[in-house]
Amino acid sequence: MTPDRELITKPCWRPEDLGAPLPDLPHANSVCLPTWQDVVHYEEKNPRVMDRLRAGYPRFVVPPPCAHVFALAQNELCAGDERCHLYSTQRAAERCVERIQAWCGATARTVEWPKGNMYAVCFPASAADAALKYWRHTGDGISSRRAQALLDGTPEPDATEARAKLQRRIAEATGVTPDCVYFFRSGMAAIYTIYRAMVRRTPGQPLIQLGFPYVDTLKILQDFGTPHVFLPHALERDINMLHQVSLGETIAGLLCEFPSNPVLISADLTRVREISLRNRFPIVIDDTISTWINVDLMPVADAIVTSLTKWFTGRGDVMGGSVVLNPRSPFADELRAALDAEYEDCTWGESLILAEELSRDANVRVRQSTATASAVAEWLRKQSGVEAVYYPQFKQSEMYDRFRRPDGGYGGLFSFTLKNPEKTSECFYNALEISKGPNLGTTFSLCCPFTLLAHYGELDWAEQCGVPRWLMRLSIGLETADDLIARIGRALDAAR
Repeated sequence: MTPDRELITKPCWRPEDLGAPLPDLPHANSVCLPTWQDVVHYEEKNPRVMDRLRAGYPRFVVPPPCAHVFALAQNELCAGDERCHLYSTQRAAERCVERIQAWCGATARTVEWPKGNMYAVCFPASAADAALKYWRHTGDGISSRRAQALLDGTPEPDATEARAKLQRRIAEATGVTPDCVYFFRSGMAAIYTIYRAMVRRTPGQPLIQLGFPYVDTLKILQDFGTPHVFLPHALERDINMLHQVSLGETIAGLLCEFPSNPVLISADLTRVREISLRNRFPIVIDDTISTWINVDLMPVADAIVTSLTKWFTGRGDVMGGSVVLNPRSPFADELRAALDAEYEDCTWGESLILAEELSRDANVRVRQSTATASAVAEWLRKQSGVEAVYYPQFKQSEMYDRFRRPDGGYGGLFSFTLKNPEKTSECFYNALEISKGPNLGTTFSLCCPFTLLAHYGELDWAEQCGVPRWLMRLSIGLETADDLIARIGRALDAAR
């Protein structure tokens, strides 16, 4: 049994599992944070937790193979107290240099490193936080697999066939031609690139974020100097505001998740589309939570962004992202031209080969997780200790159903809060016999106190945007509904 499958029956949830990679593979995308206090100490960078970590989400931390390669490059390229990060292309490195200057005033520089066929960003030690911020928010950095290949002295494998198969698979699923499918190192790299394409299309004009999105999507808008309007609730009042904001104005584009992560809001995309066509701005939708297996968003999207790290590959140790352009969009030609001007094809070959192999059963996995999530969420909302369950089946279902495929469901992820959360949440989480850490879409279920993990320094603000500080997010794997209900039931008993 592979490590990801083993976690279905033997989850990592006990205090002694702190820091274990999830799954137990060299390029794992998650790490076990088994107690509420572990999450707090992780956010506070307490050595008690940080010294135990053997993995982490690859944008939140520098993966060990990357750190090793950075050290090698630092010895060859850096001077004085300089440190360095590595990027696949010169343009990516130059973007990092620009952001470091903007964020902290430090002067960084790019240096070609022929040994690794990469570009180093050398920066003073005082700019380390700014450099890591760029690494995290953009997904532009080299992958851990590319770093490991350099350490091992192995060449990049030929992924031509795998790439073509992946393009055909995604094109068929979304109803486009293969040339409309673009691949990226990560889902955030895909979002960051389409963001730059929209800015390029209409320089200096504002972007709109509709709905409270995954944290780094919003940070790109907030921290990268582009004018933007944030409409966090994505309900009727916000869509009325969208109409007012875009009247007579040039809008670079609108970003939206369907449904949103983590509170699973399904916006009225029909009305949003009417506004976008009337006022001529493109809509980019992130369908990572619902997936194109469950929904068809092409009627209301000019481009669809997906993190292939999640449901598509499922194992929890492969990074990837895609952008699918809608060829029937009224903005198709200009959006493609802007995207082509920003796009650099540098996804590591091994990642593409693995993504092709692991996605062969994506339809079966997603349908099973979706059905199980529906059953568990339905049970959970009836429990006396539960305050709310956030799931498209129960929230704005009429909006979601407009785009749900005839054989589609409501996705494999939901969030929830408990009653008296300040007293019950920690006890529940500590007792929950499910693997605990960031990430979603894996073959094994994963739970995390999402707001605490993603917005620890801005909890009051997150609550004002409709995201409870005590929110817990649960990604459903391939366990049976009865098994998960029994595990959650024992945790609820402990919380009482």
